[in-house]
Amino acid sequence: MMPSSRSQLPGLAQRAERLRSSAIRELLHLTERADVVSLAGGLPDAASFPAEALREAADRVLRERPRVALQYGPTEGIAPLREWVAASLRKQGMDFTPAQVLITSGSQQGLDLLGKVLIDPGSPVLVERPSYLGALQAFALYGPRLVGIEADDDGPLPEQLAAALPGARMAYLQPRFSNPAGRSIAPRRADALAAQLAASSAWLVEDDPYGELWFDTPPEPGLIARGVAQGVHLGTFSKVLAPGLRLAWVAGPQVLIDKLAQAKQAADLQTASFNQWVLLQALQAGVIEHGLPQLRQIYRTRRDAMLQALANHMPAGVSWTRPAGGLFVWLTLPAGMDAANLLPQAVARGVAYVPGATFNVGAAAPNTLRLSFSNVEATILQDAVARLGALLSQALELEQTGATPAPSLLRTT
Repeated sequence: MMPSSRSQLPGLAQRAERLRSSAIRELLHLTERADVVSLAGGLPDAASFPAEALREAADRVLRERPRVALQYGPTEGIAPLREWVAASLRKQGMDFTPAQVLITSGSQQGLDLLGKVLIDPGSPVLVERPSYLGALQAFALYGPRLVGIEADDDGPLPEQLAAALPGARMAYLQPRFSNPAGRSIAPRRADALAAQLAASSAWLVEDDPYGELWFDTPPEPGLIARGVAQGVHLGTFSKVLAPGLRLAWVAGPQVLIDKLAQAKQAADLQTASFNQWVLLQALQAGVIEHGLPQLRQIYRTRRDAMLQALANHMPAGVSWTRPAGGLFVWLTLPAGMDAANLLPQAVARGVAYVPGATFNVGAAAPNTLRLSFSNVEATILQDAVARLGALLSQALELEQTGATPAPSLLRTT
């Protein structure tokens, strides 16, 4: 018989406070409606998935190595895939060996494992404002004291990082094309931040899911490549190949990788052997190398369409980032506007976004929101931005005049 009261579930209420549903995942349910264009999720373009190449890779794996591919494998991941990751990271200035690479079931698992190993209740954990929601969710389960670090167009502010670093357990940063802001850390800023972190006792968690999705020129290396020895680098195949494979990695000092592997044994024993061998076959066939130029062009075209639509349709007082890669644009509305309150009205007009407060630690940022251009065709995207601009213009006009909104503006279904 199921328990019927909170008293029969000791500790569950406290744990539930740390378990928060992803606002983005909740919006994905909402935007299954055919009449709503979702600019909320960061889903990769499904038409770009190399389905035929992956089918051929799977067929070859099942022909040539079915016994090993369908069997249990090492917790750390299959050796040749770890070798591929280490070689890729060396090209980016990070001197990791294959033994210092752990293959994970998506980068979200990597974040969770890092939380398990590095965070004690009350540990100060520094995160950029705004920061990736999935990281905030993963870390929150372990009871840290999250500390928000303000950022500008060049990245986190060095003076704020310096003030927060003493006693901090971890600093979580996205150096290239961040989610949600679409920003990259400028080279001189990266040098300053790397020097501060290298001189501290905090672990750097460097998350880089979008680094290969640059539009014009390759981005600068991150912070670990600038001399931060006590740092781990997270990467993923989800954005450059297919998220359904659930394959990513953590690379870092051996002592930490060993602890993460122990934590992973308790979580899922290992990442799926078959998926790893199929991925390796695809990598050896050059699937990612050959597909990246087209993928960059797809996202560049949509980025350009979104930026042009924003310039054409946003009212005065709205500003936005201009990402050089990745999948996101970050909007700042005039002070006093609340993106969360406006969301039902936007959905009623057939467009959805993610309110920015979801991504922030510390001071509220109700007048911000995130848009994604990754999974919407350019012409549809432009129309959706135009509808959003019309809503914001109307809401801003009503706020400035003090008028009462018309019933149609408040329609939520």
